[in-house]
Amino acid sequence: MSSLDIENHDELKNYLTVSNRLGDAQISSMQNLPGGVSNRAVLVHLDDGRAWVLKQALAKLRVAVDWFSDPQRIHREALGIKYLHKLAPPGSITPLVFEDHENHILAMDAVPQPHENWKVLLLQGDLQQSDVQQFAEILAAIHRNAWEQRDTLKSTFDDDQYFESLRLEPYYAFAAQQVPEAANFLQDVIAQTRLQKITLVHGDYSPKNILKYNDKLILLDHEVIHWGDPAFDVGFSMTHLLSKAHHLKEHRKAFAEAALFYWNHYFAQLQNVEWKEQLEERAVRHTLACLLARVAGRSPLEYLDEQERQTQQRVVVEIMKNPPQKMMTLIDAFVEGVE
Repeated sequence: MSSLDIENHDELKNYLTVSNRLGDAQISSMQNLPGGVSNRAVLVHLDDGRAWVLKQALAKLRVAVDWFSDPQRIHREALGIKYLHKLAPPGSITPLVFEDHENHILAMDAVPQPHENWKVLLLQGDLQQSDVQQFAEILAAIHRNAWEQRDTLKSTFDDDQYFESLRLEPYYAFAAQQVPEAANFLQDVIAQTRLQKITLVHGDYSPKNILKYNDKLILLDHEVIHWGDPAFDVGFSMTHLLSKAHHLKEHRKAFAEAALFYWNHYFAQLQNVEWKEQLEERAVRHTLACLLARVAGRSPLEYLDEQERQTQQRVVVEIMKNPPQKMMTLIDAFVEGVE
């Protein structure tokens, strides 16, 4: 495996020069980007006005417990970028610049400044319905448009090994080990997820992977994209809105309302898809599984304190005993439980 570390700026500058990625341009600045656990990321500005974000996949993820995944997944992300440009709403995906299979690197255009991370805005209580609406529309467009092109896309994204190693095992299976009373529920969700091969699933659809630029949401981080169950994306993303409803007590009602609006608007965008009516119950179960996994899995939400994690676990396990079939019922039960 390559020893290149793109967070070492001398190494990165030499790499970009020797590999002739720069052309006639010169590097004007480099900045390591924070926040990711699975990749190194560096923002590179060139003197001709271009700006790139370079990502390099890590074999061992930056979390408290041992968590490993094949760095080849960066090339799954590059593949995802190429196709998501055609599936997602215009301007919501950053273009790919290049990929390097030897060093497990991809480069994409940087989102221009000034932009803000949507997760940061939400944790500040900055919750705009127009943002939630875009969040729903991006996901619905990916799910709907990919399903319509399933004859060509299914085989392209059929490999789900990174979804297994980065989602099902560290989130659901690990949480099942930590919370035995939820094990049967989680194992059943895992089994059902593996059976549902319906459309393109992003696998990391989260506010932390959304940048807001000129009031437009732009989606990043596509390394676990695969052909699978769209209910996972719904549950994974819904978890972030509900966990913030839990954490931000003064904004709890607004986040609960936003979660319901998100689901309803997403669902309304699924015109003429034959799997629409079977989706909600599975989406509810994935929401429950993710709500638990984000307090008992390998990657707990960092903004929840220990008491909040215990409360969320207790509330979710109780709801799992008789899981609702409707998202509205789940939202109400969760918000009432954490009061």
